[in-house]
Amino acid sequence: MTSITSVELNYLVFRYLQESGFTHSAFALGYEAGINKCTIDGNMVPPASLITFVQKGLQYLEMEANLSNQSDADVEEDFSFLQPLDLITKDVRELRQMIKERKKGLQKERDKREKEKEKEKEKEREKDKETEKEHERERARIREKDRKEREKEVEKDRERNEKVRDREKQLEDSAERGAIPDQEEKTVVKQEENVGAEPMEMAVPSTSQTCEISSSDVMILEGHASEVCACAWSPTGSLLASGSGDSTARIWTVAEGTARTSMQNGPANVLVLKHVKGRTNEKSKDVTTLDWNGEGTLLATGSYDGQARIWSTAGELKSTLSKHKGPIFSLKWNKKGDFLLTGSCDKTAIVWDVKAEEWRQQFEFHTGPILDVDWRNNVSFATSSTDNMIYVCKVGETRPIKTFAGHQGEVNCVKWDPAGQLLASCSDDISAKVWSMKQEKYVYDLREHTKEIYTLRWSPTGPGTNNPNQQLVLASASFDSTVKLWDVEVGKLISTLCGHRDPVYSVAFSPNGEYLASGSLDRCINVWSLKDGNIVKKYTGNGGIFEVCWNKEGDKIAACSANNTVCVLDFRM
Repeated sequence: MTSITSVELNYLVFRYLQESGFTHSAFALGYEAGINKCTIDGNMVPPASLITFVQKGLQYLEMEANLSNQSDADVEEDFSFLQPLDLITKDVRELRQMIKERKKGLQKERDKREKEKEKEKEKEREKDKETEKEHERERARIREKDRKEREKEVEKDRERNEKVRDREKQLEDSAERGAIPDQEEKTVVKQEENVGAEPMEMAVPSTSQTCEISSSDVMILEGHASEVCACAWSPTGSLLASGSGDSTARIWTVAEGTARTSMQNGPANVLVLKHVKGRTNEKSKDVTTLDWNGEGTLLATGSYDGQARIWSTAGELKSTLSKHKGPIFSLKWNKKGDFLLTGSCDKTAIVWDVKAEEWRQQFEFHTGPILDVDWRNNVSFATSSTDNMIYVCKVGETRPIKTFAGHQGEVNCVKWDPAGQLLASCSDDISAKVWSMKQEKYVYDLREHTKEIYTLRWSPTGPGTNNPNQQLVLASASFDSTVKLWDVEVGKLISTLCGHRDPVYSVAFSPNGEYLASGSLDRCINVWSLKDGNIVKKYTGNGGIFEVCWNKEGDKIAACSANNTVCVLDFRM
């Protein structure tokens, strides 16, 4: 276990005193502790390091007290967060006892509130019945009024028809006499003018730039009550799933055609998948990740409460998978659809037998929370963690079949190439790496970014894809606001895509491999042509973009954002 030395602690306190303006205290400590003689490079120590260090220690102690206190039956319970003073003055055993007592008290309060809620619901039901009766009476009055109005219209039409017939008869009689009265002539002309006058539709020319996506080509899906952190199109249809911090996932039915025609047909149909009964703002129920199975018939969601849930396309909860002791950060279906893989903050990955609705095997190799998982084939997969390690595991094997060590920071993302031969990874150590099952060390160490790399994606090109004659490309997205494209055959940078102003959180290749969409905290979605690296389409929304994804036809891009919405862009070149 890593420990801190007295010299390092003295330096952190010295820096804290300096940054807080306690100049004399800092001087006294520096002189007595010999700070000027220590080998620590002050430029490498960020501001407020002591406070950050203490906060992380308190968070670790708090999580240890909570997680150690939970049994399988307690997974559904919310985390009980303690006060900083409690964490400083008490040991773990005392903290666990406090949590137990607090939970008992909370349970009593919940029971009391439930009874009160039941009484309130009964009152509301009675009130609703009375309101419904009043509404029914009002609807009856409206129906009666409409009937009378229709009868009046029918009567007016009958009178107008009779007048027209009388006028035509008068005209015929006048024609026989060879004269038309002035008044009648004027009336006829006026009537003809009124009949021929129709409102003219005027087309207003667009003044926007050609690459800027018009708001008429964007559908905004509203309904979530908190930031939307995940979205995914069904692989077989027009269903779009989204997951939010409001404790819900949603399945939107997005009509085919342009956003303009879709909006004319009315708002998108939506199914709300609630992860908690009653209130939907409980933080422990945040939907953190989601994934469709290959047939597009089942949606899996992972939540901060440590449970994975499987839903039908009709919004029915098919199964709840409980074994993790901490939040689920990543989950993936295998291609066959019989296994679901989940990675959790509890440092374990679990393979679930979906048909049996039970866990098949739990993999406990990492020493830190698991950040990402990805299947290589139907039975083997890779996991990455905050412990800087990557493990390749296989169902039925008790030890990893491959261990990849080389990153010097948290490994944020792992992705197998379409053929399952190469594994790409990216890390807070500002590098991306490409690994092969044929060797222990990385094949390529890709170092061109200047800040942490958050995610990466392989292009749907090369052997084993629908675009076998196109070059295989790896895209990496970084907090340095750029996206970089890599040639993995030689491990060289192809191009750097500069167009965002803030960290890039997501990238996605179009199904034909010709375009790349990127989403950033600068609220922009850029669509790049891979032929020349230029932006061909651009959209600026009202919130930072967390994820972008293409539908299977490649004519729509969905993006979820921090302003509680999901937007769907039309893409036709």
